[in-house]
Amino acid sequence: MDISIVVPLYNEEESLPELEAWIRRVMEANNFSYEIVMVDDGSTDSSWRIVEELAAKNPCVRGIKFRRNYGKSAGLHTAFEAARGDVVITMDADLQDSPDEIPELYRMIKEDGYDLVSGWKKKRYDPLSKTIPTKFYNATTRWITGIKLHDFNCGLKAYRKQVVKSIEVYGEMHRYIPPLAKWAGFKKIGEKVVQHQARKYGVTKFGLMRFINGPLDLLSVTFVGRFGKRPMHLFGTIGLVMFLVGVFSALYIGLSKLYRLGQGMKTILVTDNPYFYIALTSIVLGTMLFLAGFLAELIARNAPNRNTYLIETTTDDKD
Repeated sequence: MDISIVVPLYNEEESLPELEAWIRRVMEANNFSYEIVMVDDGSTDSSWRIVEELAAKNPCVRGIKFRRNYGKSAGLHTAFEAARGDVVITMDADLQDSPDEIPELYRMIKEDGYDLVSGWKKKRYDPLSKTIPTKFYNATTRWITGIKLHDFNCGLKAYRKQVVKSIEVYGEMHRYIPPLAKWAGFKKIGEKVVQHQARKYGVTKFGLMRFINGPLDLLSVTFVGRFGKRPMHLFGTIGLVMFLVGVFSALYIGLSKLYRLGQGMKTILVTDNPYFYIALTSIVLGTMLFLAGFLAELIARNAPNRNTYLIETTTDDKD
């Protein structure tokens, strides 16, 4: 199978028939063998009924339904596990992503050799309350991850099959799939300017909490990607530095007192010196961080490993 098109959705009953017809026209015009994996994330409207009707009319449509709302990341993770195409393309169900972009995205994966191609909505039809925070978020993510993309959270992306089978999207990590792919060993990540369309039906499903969850998830994915298998490198280094700073500070305070006493100079008790307590706190925190790194290392070494070593063989799986 050439392409798996993954469509996570939540209360998008108006747009689904139009989206399916649009995708089908593009696929048939390019003679692609394909499937459309629609994941209903616990919709409360008639979205699931429409998915069932579309699947009955078009055998290329597959539906997956969650019993309650778990979020976009859960939908993508489940669909990635079910996808059978050589190239997996994700798009939102609200018709803001254009299926006409699919052939070029497919070509960039198959012919140009990209592992992942992310869409860039260079011209957006969103309010300033969404576009301005998005620009700041993308700039911060570029700086932290080193991946030069303009639009990390664009729903329209294309993946080589091995990528989606090798990463785990959880929580709200759908915003950070390019960093997840990079840290899984897939480093050829490209970008394509894609058409963005104004929302035709319904309203956005993302609220103000994304401004809090987004930065927290970025810190989480950065830590897991860089130190998930070697937490001692982070906690141990910081802990050791703090411990040594505390020890040398305490020694300096003690030796300074002895020197002043030896010279017959007036001095105060060590315990009356506020810097003594700063040094003591530094020693305690350093010890705690070092122990935290040691325990985290034990947990990491004994935890069940999933995709610890990501490899490819000379014969790829062809479903």
